[in-house]
Amino acid sequence: MEKHCTYSQVKGVSTGTTILAATFNGGVVICSDSRASIGGEYVSSKTINKVIQVHDRIFCCMAGSLADAQAVIKAAKYNLSFHSVQMENPPLVIAAASVLKELCYHNKDELQAGFITAGWDKKKGPQVYVVSLGGMLVPQLVTIGGSGSTYIYGYVDAKYKPNMSREECLQFATNALALAMGRDNVSGGVAHLVVVTETGVEHVVVPGNKLPKFHDE
Repeated sequence: MEKHCTYSQVKGVSTGTTILAATFNGGVVICSDSRASIGGEYVSSKTINKVIQVHDRIFCCMAGSLADAQAVIKAAKYNLSFHSVQMENPPLVIAAASVLKELCYHNKDELQAGFITAGWDKKKGPQVYVVSLGGMLVPQLVTIGGSGSTYIYGYVDAKYKPNMSREECLQFATNALALAMGRDNVSGGVAHLVVVTETGVEHVVVPGNKLPKFHDE
């Protein structure tokens, strides 16, 4: 049987973003930049919020095709809402990640989007999961994604520590985004950060001119 490859499969998927999630003592931080690009070359928007709430204490970040990611998240939010009604309880973070995994896996030949899912639930507390382009699901303490992530693997490996305080984790995430946005031409804008704990959800926005600088820009 002849196998046909799409242009994106031959060239590779441009993820044009920087996304990060990290657990700390009692909660999780999930964050992203706000720049959207076309083909990883033309910046089409500087104000996209890539940290999407899929349930009360569950958020996900998206990388890859924005249209594909938005379609998957819309379907996931519907499934999780229905699941919550059936169970008469808020969904677990792993349940949200599993819904995204199933959607990505069963549509892996058509979709060009990957996700980070993070949140807090009563069963396991703060959690982070990676759902890759092909639908693989991996739990992590800290993870990064998108084109900007290639610039900060060393920083993340060196600076992340399990059981950090909330303030330490927020600073770690902000620094990581700033480093990636300073080097990656399709990551930029503002930093959107969401802190999820047992007590609730806090949104933090750091404007581009308020981000820490580590080199001349």
